[in-house]
Amino acid sequence: MGQTKVVGITALIALALIASFTLFTVGQAERAILFRLGEVVRSDFKPGLHYKIPFINNVRKFDARIQTLEAEPERYLTKEKKNVIVDSFVKWRIADVARYYTAMGGDEARAGLRLYQIVKAGLRGEFGKRSIQEVVSGDRPLIMSLLTTAANQQALQFGIEVVDVRIRRVDLPKEVSASVFQNMQAERARVAKDLRARGAEASERIRSDADRQRVVTLAEAYRDAERVRGEGDAQAARIYAQAFGSDAEFFSLYRSLNAYKNTFNSDKNSMLVLQPDAEFFKYFNGPQVQQPSPK
Repeated sequence: MGQTKVVGITALIALALIASFTLFTVGQAERAILFRLGEVVRSDFKPGLHYKIPFINNVRKFDARIQTLEAEPERYLTKEKKNVIVDSFVKWRIADVARYYTAMGGDEARAGLRLYQIVKAGLRGEFGKRSIQEVVSGDRPLIMSLLTTAANQQALQFGIEVVDVRIRRVDLPKEVSASVFQNMQAERARVAKDLRARGAEASERIRSDADRQRVVTLAEAYRDAERVRGEGDAQAARIYAQAFGSDAEFFSLYRSLNAYKNTFNSDKNSMLVLQPDAEFFKYFNGPQVQQPSPK
């Protein structure tokens, strides 16, 4: 019984050793290459359990997840021959593991260096076609899209897929920043001066229009006032004429009383020299009785 148990345990150990030399697993996030005496035999393994021939075949696995290549900020020249400092990074992964191993020897650092050279050359070319304003504000999404496409086409020959090229920051050197700031300040000053000039022009136009309307309004008001005054004077003259025609003696008395009031109340120090029997004093000599006409 004891020998049987020992034999069983020995057999299990032997099977485990054989399995460890003949079986291997490929994870969901891995790519594997099967070698036969150093020569690539197969690389299209799906996730799961696979087998190999011990001592003849060996397996090497690589991370198939998306990798991030961080690059140091670099200086690039724009088409204006101005320096900009660009901070970028690359997202990549292994697309063809056999080609990747053949081209890069499976060395991730070597693959990163090659990608860095590709992206750097692309950035130099794209920034050299554009001005500072275009790369800072307008064309950054377009540059990243063009770089991703161009870098991916070049990297596929190494079995690498470039998922994305991102420009994190675009900074200006201190000397360029000062120049750009001065240009922006001058441009803002020019715009402000132009706006003030337009405002002054509009103000003068509005003021002139208001003055013209004022003159027109006053002229129309004066015209209407003169017309009303003339109509009033005409109506007053008509009423006076009617009153004079109806009772000439009363109208004469009324006019004399108004003349007395205006004369004696005008100035206390004034002097009036007239004959006592003058027409002006005829109502001072007593009532004027109209004599009946002889029959």
